[in-house]
This record gives sequence, structure tokens and C-alpha cells, in this order.
Amino acid sequence: MHRAASRRSEASEPDMDGMAESELSKLQRQYRIMEGDRKAYCEESQNIIRKQKAMIEALQAEQTEIKTDLMLAESRQNQIKDGDNTHSLKDLVESKDSYEDLIAEEKQTIAELDAKIRAMERKIKQQHKTMGGVHASHQRHTQTQKMIRVLENRLHKATVEFNDMLTENSSLREEIDHLRTERNVFDNLYKKLSKDLNEKKKEMGEIIEQSTSAYDARDEAQAKMMGLKDRSEKDLAQYNMELKELMRIIDHDAKLKQFMTMKTQERAEMQEEEELKGKKKEEEKPIGGEETVETYEAAFTRIKEVTGEEDIDTLVKKFIATEDKNFALFNYVNELNNEVELLQEQIQEIKDEIAKFKAQGIEMEKQRKEIMKDLEAKATSSTQQADQHEAQQKSTNKILEQLKAAVESVFTKINCDRSVITDMLGGSEGVTENNMMQYLGLIEQKTNDLLQMQAFLELKEAEQKGEETARPATTTLSIGPSVPPIPATMLNIAAPSTGDDYESESESDDNGDYNRPLSQDELKAKVMRSITKKEQAPKKRASSPTGDKHDKPRPGSKQEKLKKSTKR
Repeated sequence: MHRAASRRSEASEPDMDGMAESELSKLQRQYRIMEGDRKAYCEESQNIIRKQKAMIEALQAEQTEIKTDLMLAESRQNQIKDGDNTHSLKDLVESKDSYEDLIAEEKQTIAELDAKIRAMERKIKQQHKTMGGVHASHQRHTQTQKMIRVLENRLHKATVEFNDMLTENSSLREEIDHLRTERNVFDNLYKKLSKDLNEKKKEMGEIIEQSTSAYDARDEAQAKMMGLKDRSEKDLAQYNMELKELMRIIDHDAKLKQFMTMKTQERAEMQEEEELKGKKKEEEKPIGGEETVETYEAAFTRIKEVTGEEDIDTLVKKFIATEDKNFALFNYVNELNNEVELLQEQIQEIKDEIAKFKAQGIEMEKQRKEIMKDLEAKATSSTQQADQHEAQQKSTNKILEQLKAAVESVFTKINCDRSVITDMLGGSEGVTENNMMQYLGLIEQKTNDLLQMQAFLELKEAEQKGEETARPATTTLSIGPSVPPIPATMLNIAAPSTGDDYESESESDDNGDYNRPLSQDELKAKVMRSITKKEQAPKKRASSPTGDKHDKPRPGSKQEKLKKSTKR
């Protein structure tokens, strides 16, 4: 028993030594710590003393400066400034009071938020307890991450598909603008061509009336010509009959004259023979009055035998009457010859007039045919152009209908809010040419919301993983490498342009151009001006500040109160 106790005492002595050594080392360590603290305190005290000395020197310098300022402040000018400063200080004190009130309100708000935060932390801890500890939370977090990845994959696919739709939407929007411009140009051309067609129809009617009147004049001239021709033929026939009768009379008179001439020659020959015989007889015997009388009697006797007239006086009267009649017939023949020449001249003039009327009729018919041919060609060309423009208009309307269907389909697929467009348009008539841009604006806004949602999910995933920086989110409407995220304050969603911004600027020019027909070069220049203005409109909107409406304080907010108190 004694031996066991001695053994325990021997065993406890090393323990006591170890405890003493550990206590000694502990005390030594505390001593070193206290020594370090003492040195640090000494250094800190010396530093504080040096700082206090420097502060005393600074305060002394400041006191000197204050004395100098006090001397300056006691001047008249500074007293006036002091009065002004007093009023300023009063205003500042009032501002200070308002700021203190605002600070108190903010502190109260902060306290309420801290209380809410603590309550939420307690709820989170309680939720952790109910969820089964750390491992259950980790499993749930893993499941949540998996679900987030699945949803992100779906969202990515939807974003890709939606980006394709937006690209197609952009091209369709440009095509809509182009088609609208073409439709305006085609409408103007259609109006111009319709006006030209009406004018051509009017000209055609006038020309037809002129040709009808020309036909009537030609028919009247032809009737006159036929009447003159019949009259001339009748006059010619009568003239021929009278001419034949006169020629017969002239022939009879010529034969009678020839007969009388022959008889006269025979008588002259007989008289010459008689005279020769008488001369011979006279030469043979002296001439006497009785022979001359006998000669005359012999001549009268022969005349009596020829004419069968016995009375000499009657024979002389008949001879004189015959000579007068022959002279009258000769004068009548001369007059008839003159009338024949005059009638021939009139007939020639009538023939010339007939030829002239025929030539005029042929020329008028030729001109009418040329005019009709020209008008038919113009009418055919105008009809072809009208058909072409009508076909283009039908094609444009078909494309617009397809665009309407595509916009309606996209609007339905991405689940846009129809109540907004119904309130905006005052009805639910569907997609039309007038409200297509409003539909596209809502589609664009919905797209931006989806992209912001994707960016939020990516940021939330990055925060849950404990990363220092979130992966950049795609906020643009294009497919490609990721770009730096856009701050929320810089995000400004603008509806698509409806073309009113540049159409209003060029309205005065367009109104002047619509009042007159435009050439092809003027139409091209006008279209280029509208395209240029349309391209410059987004640049002007992009260059305008976008954060003004985010920075502007709401009426009655704390910032507004601060501004009002500062102004007071």
C-alpha cells in the first residue's frame, strides 16, 4: 500500500513540473505580449504627443490667423458681409434643420429596413432548419442550378429563335418602308397616268368630233362635187347637142357658101369670058350701051335659071337677106365658140376643184388614221402601264398581308400583352397597315424584357456561385459573342420609327412636288432624300441623352425636398 502511494507521488511530480513549466511559458508569453503592448503604447503615446504638439502649433497659427481675420472682420465692409453671411447662415440653418429631419426619416427607414432584414434572416435560418440542414440546402441548390441551366438553355434557344425573328422583322420593316415609298410613288404615277389617260380620251373625243365634222364636210363636198359633175355632164351633153346642131348648120352654110362660091366663080369665069368676048367685039366694033345692058340681062337670066325666081327685085332682096343671115350665123358661131371655151374653162376649174377636194379628203383621211394610230398606241401604252402598276400594287398588298400575318404570329408566340395595344389603339381590329409599327414596337419591347430577364438570371447564377464578376449578358438583339452588360440606367427602349419624324420634315417639299408631274430623276432624288432622313433619324435619337428621365426626381420625393430646401 505504501509502495503504491510512493509510486503515485513519483508519477505526480513530473506532472507538477510540466504544469509549472507550462505556466512559466504562459507567463513568459504574457510578459512578452505585455512588453510589446507597452512598447506599442509608448510609441502610440509619443505619436499622440507629437500630433498634439503639431495640433497646438496649428491651433496657434490658426489663432493668429483668426485674430488677423477678426481685425479684418471689424471693418465696415466686412460687417456688411457679415450681415449677408448671417442671412446665409440662417438659410443654411433652416436647410440644416430640413436635412436633419430628412436624416431622421432616413435613419428611421434604415432602422425599419434593418428590422426587416433581421426578420428575413430569421426566416432564412428557420427555412434552413426546416429544409434539413446544410446538405439538403446544397442538394436543393444543385437542383436549382440544374433547373436554371435547363431554363437558360431553353431561354437561349428562344433568344436565338427570337433574334432570327427580329432580324427578319428588321428586314421586313425596311421592306415595308420601301414598299410604302413605292406605293406613294406608284399612287402618284397612277394619278398622273389616269390624268393623262383622261386628257388623251378627251383629245381623242375632240379629234373624233373633228374627224366626224371633216367626214360631214367631205360628204357635203362630195355631194356638191357630184351635183357639179352631173350638172357639168348635163351642160356638156347639151353643149354637144347644140354644138352638133350648130356644126350641122355651119356645115350646111359652108356647103351653101361653097356652092355659092363655085357659082360665083363660074359666073365670074363666064363674065370674064363674056368680057373677053365683049372686048374682042369692042375691038372689032365700037362699044355701045345696049351691049352692057344685054350683058347684065344675060347674068340675071342665068341667076333666074339657077334660083328659079323671075322677079329681079325679089331676087335682090333674097340675096341681101341671105347675106345678112350668113353674117348673123357667123356672129352666132363666134359667140358659141366663146361660150364653149368659157364652159371648157369652167369644166376644167370644176375638175381641178374635184381633184383638190379628193386630195384634201385623202390627206384628212391619212391624218385621221395617223392620229387614231398614235392615240391607240398611247392608249395601249397607258393601259399596259396601268396594268403593270396594278400588278405591282397587288404584289405589294400581298406582301403586306404576309407581313401582317407574320407580325400577328410573332406577337402571339412571344405572349405580348394585347390589352396594351387595345388601349393604345382603342380597339382590337388586329394588325393593319396603320398600327403595324405599334405592334412591332411592343414586340421589340417584349424582346428587350426577355433579354433583361436572361441577363438577370445569369447575374443571379454568378452571385450564387460566388464569382467576383458576373458573366456579361447579351443585351443586344443579335447572335454572336457576348458583350459587356449595359447598365440599367442607360437602358432606353424606344418604339420603332413610324416614319413620321422624317415625313413631317419633307412634307412641305412633297406637297409642292405633288402639284406637278415629276420626272424620273426627280423621283429618284426624292426617294434618296427620304432614305437619308430615315437613316439619320435613329442617329439623332441615339445622340440624345437617355438618362434624363431616370435621373429626374419624382414629385414629392426626398431628392425633390432636398432641392427645395437648398433653394430656400
